Amino acid sequence: MDNALQLNDLGYFETRGLNILVFSNWYDSNFDDAKISGVELIHHGVRTATNGDMRLSATPSQWDAIPQFIDRKVDAELNAIEASLAYPEHDIQYTIKAVSGNKGITLSLHLEKPLPKELEGQAGFNIEFLPSAYFGKAYLVDGQSGIFPRYPSGPMADKGKPGPLARGTHIVLAPEDPTRRVAIQVLDGELLLFDGRNIAQNGWYVLCSPIPAGKSGKVVEWLLSAGVLPGWMRRPVIAHSQVGYHPDQEKVAVIELDKNDQPLATARLLKVIENGELVGQHTGGLSSRGSYLRYNYFSFDFSRVREAGLYVIAYGDVRTRPFRIAHDVYETVWHPTLDVFLPAQMDHMLVREAYRVWHGASHLDDALQAPVDHEHFDLYAQGPTTDTPYQPGEHVPGLNIGGWYDAGDFDIRTQTQYHTVLELVHAWESFDIKRDQTTVDQDRRYVEIHAPDGIPDMLQQIEHGTLALIAQFRAVGHAIHGIIAPDLQQYTHLGDGASKTDNLIYNPELAEGESDGFNSGTPDDRWAFTSRATALNYGSIAALAAAGRALRGYRDDLAEECLETALQVWDEEHQHEPDIFRHGNTTGGPLLAEELRAATELLITTQDARYAERIEELWPDIEEHFQWNAITAARALPYMSESYTQKLEARVRTYRDELDRLEEENPFGVPIFTGGWAGNGHVMYFAITNYLLHKAFPEIIDAEFVFRGLNYLFGCHPDSDISFVSGVGTASKEIAYGTNRADFSFIAGGIVPGVLILKPDFPENKEDWPFLWGENEYVVNMGAGYIFLVNAVRNLLENTG
Repeated sequence: MDNALQLNDLGYFETRGLNILVFSNWYDSNFDDAKISGVELIHHGVRTATNGDMRLSATPSQWDAIPQFIDRKVDAELNAIEASLAYPEHDIQYTIKAVSGNKGITLSLHLEKPLPKELEGQAGFNIEFLPSAYFGKAYLVDGQSGIFPRYPSGPMADKGKPGPLARGTHIVLAPEDPTRRVAIQVLDGELLLFDGRNIAQNGWYVLCSPIPAGKSGKVVEWLLSAGVLPGWMRRPVIAHSQVGYHPDQEKVAVIELDKNDQPLATARLLKVIENGELVGQHTGGLSSRGSYLRYNYFSFDFSRVREAGLYVIAYGDVRTRPFRIAHDVYETVWHPTLDVFLPAQMDHMLVREAYRVWHGASHLDDALQAPVDHEHFDLYAQGPTTDTPYQPGEHVPGLNIGGWYDAGDFDIRTQTQYHTVLELVHAWESFDIKRDQTTVDQDRRYVEIHAPDGIPDMLQQIEHGTLALIAQFRAVGHAIHGIIAPDLQQYTHLGDGASKTDNLIYNPELAEGESDGFNSGTPDDRWAFTSRATALNYGSIAALAAAGRALRGYRDDLAEECLETALQVWDEEHQHEPDIFRHGNTTGGPLLAEELRAATELLITTQDARYAERIEELWPDIEEHFQWNAITAARALPYMSESYTQKLEARVRTYRDELDRLEEENPFGVPIFTGGWAGNGHVMYFAITNYLLHKAFPEIIDAEFVFRGLNYLFGCHPDSDISFVSGVGTASKEIAYGTNRADFSFIAGGIVPGVLILKPDFPENKEDWPFLWGENEYVVNMGAGYIFLVNAVRNLLENTG
């Protein structure tokens, strides 16, 4: 297989239908192995292999040791890339070299000195292949055939380690399929094929060459080649809203083309009529939007079409699925989020939906005080003291109430909780959402989906989040970082959250497994991380102050407690220097931004001038970090002075110039985040920001900047045209990283992170593999923000014309 791979200007090997990246990306420092590192293959437009690197076991899982990246050198003259890495804890330094030749890529691993004794027979040169890319396909190892297993079924060796599916010196993956065929030959040693899913559902198929003991220098060498279709070009993508469009809004599809493709002159909008015929409604020329990442983009504007109906867009032989143009197009698209997603995420409750139970009442044994001077996984840590009346390992009472599963995992991350409460309150107050489709009974810890109980669901969701926040102040007097599983075995739990623990409070005086019916000797209770952080206090009391308004008339007792707590904590925080405890993303946002949020919500609730005075004092931070603070600054506006209004208006005019520059940065005109977590959250809050600023300054901020953000979520984005809101739109995210991800399923109304930008130029959102959290993991506050955004768009369109 002659691939004629050449180094391009972006520093990776390229030919039509095949790219080989060598440490263009490396491991996520926050969440360890994110499956975006080492040697990677992009094969006919799909990233099918990753983590070509030295690893310390044949099938490393997410939390196993990863190397430290040192540097990377690209030699265009030699058509070669070399990366240097290390495992400092084992005193290992090594390089991986990739050289392109006529027969493919030669990959070699070089050690500065032999493996330490403890790693002999363990460490190897690995590369991992995406299971969903090889389901239903075959392999040949030294001529012996096999079929890639659809479901992991062994073999397992001693001590819980997988045994190889096959072994030899030459392997061909998918010999029958030129779009996925990859051949690897080891020039000295052995190749072992493993199924990493035997130890973790998010594992990949792994090829490994064990590193020989006692050797240094070049210890492993492979020759890798891959099949390519001659003249291959990626099919065009017509990025558009899978939900559709209101007649009064702009309607622009963005057509994404392979860089080798020649654009057509026009695209067509076709109306679907009752007999199935497609009737042309509009033929329009394409406008170039330039190049972005690895593709070329063109826009197709069909805004002139206002007639209600069912439509498809056609570009050459590519057609979209049907979508609507209708005045009520946004009326129900937020219902799955409120009706299904938020209830399914409710912790400490049994959640039923017709015949199905999403989960039982979980974590009723919350929570044990976390140990001091402890760095945990998932960005949690405890400082040198508990900052509570409780000793490490002691039960902290009262935390087993309220709150939502943070994301695809089960922890209660306080920062997520208070953002969710705030967004729900703002939606409740702004749009008077009285929808009732769900029964919530806090006394019985019971939730039933599709069963109205006469109480607005928004109020009950606000109540549920508020109970988790107020419980922290009742228990320890301040906001805590959150509550999370004590060990990785529990943290990686998939299935019913109620089966994670025995739901009995741990009593160390009982033997392991012993129970008296109320307590048990099994230390499976989650841990509460409780180091004081002023930023967390401010964020939490902002939500409590807001909830105090929303809950008035429904839960007056709770509303009063929320406001009293918020007032007290605000006063306490202003009597001492801030408690600065920073670790990961669990200890609050920027301090002044959190204080601004608290001051604003207290101002709205009490209309006390001292909070307005503090907001005025915070103006320099508002101005400097405007994109972070704009939403809060706009919410405060009706309660502030004329001089504040003038300063905000001037800053909004500068911000408008920044919005215009977005259209130069990418063809979608929204901020596309390029970090390790995809950017739908940035896009959503960009749109919410623009809604609030448009309402305040309609002559400066156009409503189109709001619609654009929602259209992005619904399919007008790079890489594909799928809606990132599960169950919403004609084609939506139906394999996602929720608590049910092991079933390759979804939770209706959940919003995933979206398109991840892999360096240097590859946009990706996998639709057939749920386990990439940076692309596919639901987070609960995204649901609350989405409810606000859809109703904001409805509000704008109801007031057009």
